[in-house]
Amino acid sequence: MTFRPHALAEFAVFIVAACWLGFGMILAFGNRGAAKASRKRDAISHLGFFLQCCGYAICFIFHRTYFSSLIPMSKVMEGTISAVAITIALASEWFCFAAARALGRQWSLVARVIEGHDLIDRGPYAVVRNPIYLAMFGMLVATGLAVSRWHALLVAIVVFLAGNSIRIQSEERLLREAFGVQFDDYARRVPAFFPRLL
Repeated sequence: MTFRPHALAEFAVFIVAACWLGFGMILAFGNRGAAKASRKRDAISHLGFFLQCCGYAICFIFHRTYFSSLIPMSKVMEGTISAVAITIALASEWFCFAAARALGRQWSLVARVIEGHDLIDRGPYAVVRNPIYLAMFGMLVATGLAVSRWHALLVAIVVFLAGNSIRIQSEERLLREAFGVQFDDYARRVPAFFPRLL
């Protein structure tokens, strides 16, 4: 049996596509048990979500020839990049699912506070304050590594992070109003988006 040079790249594209399907299912069905009425909502988070989606669109629209390398590199490096894309996609899928489960009835696509809202600080929320956004970013990077041109991935990251910043500020403004000192204490302990390495 001979190893095809692009087999790992093909597998990476398949895994990333499967993880996108899983992400779609989390978004479509994750809010089934969510509370319908919001006590307070912030519409500006829609702009952030739009920019995040634009980041994804850039990755998909400016794709490279499938199963080709991101930049000219050795076969070993190509395999390494494919393995990294697979790892990031699978970790992002799990992190998003775990975060949605931790939120339970408080899960929502946009920033809001519901009646009886609790400040969740367990599970993925003990690692970062915005684990779903981190998982979304992971999917962007995995997608870019698997299918995009390198310069498109860089632009997509900038656009996504701009939208991400808007959403985080919008959401955390609501949470500060709702929880005050309790949220400030949580924010001191847990980073907003990128986890601490130590």
